[in-house]
Amino acid sequence: MSKKLILASASPRRKEILSTAGYRFEAMISYADEASGGLPAEELVAENAKLKALEILNRKGNEDSIVLGADTVVCLNGKILGKPTDEADAFAMLKSLSSSIHEVLTGYCVADSESVIVGYCTSEVKFKPLSDGEINAYIATKEPLDKAGAYGIQERAGIFVEWIKGDYFNIMGLPISAVSDELKKKGIFPEWLKDV
Repeated sequence: MSKKLILASASPRRKEILSTAGYRFEAMISYADEASGGLPAEELVAENAKLKALEILNRKGNEDSIVLGADTVVCLNGKILGKPTDEADAFAMLKSLSSSIHEVLTGYCVADSESVIVGYCTSEVKFKPLSDGEINAYIATKEPLDKAGAYGIQERAGIFVEWIKGDYFNIMGLPISAVSDELKKKGIFPEWLKDV
């Protein structure tokens, strides 16, 4: 019997990426206590992705599931930018990203009863210069408030981006190319590739 894929996330972006790639899955919210400060960004996102996946795997308590967890942060000059606490925090983040190159890191974890695979992906993003008016207008849309680094590249903030280097989907929150490689090892394929 093939195992069922569970996405340990409530993120609409992650659901969209996985669904568009052709995977059948169930999305569940993970209630894991996430790690915070003290770790380098790449270790932090990998650890949090693992914690999210294992919380659901342990809660489900069965042998027929493979759980995919993910965690994304924006990193500017070594400083981790998570989700803004309020509009003022969002403004400060976006102001710091203006005219700058920053990194977006997403950790991922593919876990089942047999093994736990953890990795991460890094992409670089260059922002154009942003005026205070542009930043405030973007914050007024409420889009930045639930996103790491206070922006979503796939939405209105796409016009702020001068260039990217690396996986675009990683910046959205799920490096689907790397994740698909790990799912393939577990016998999980997109629907359109099952008979290949």
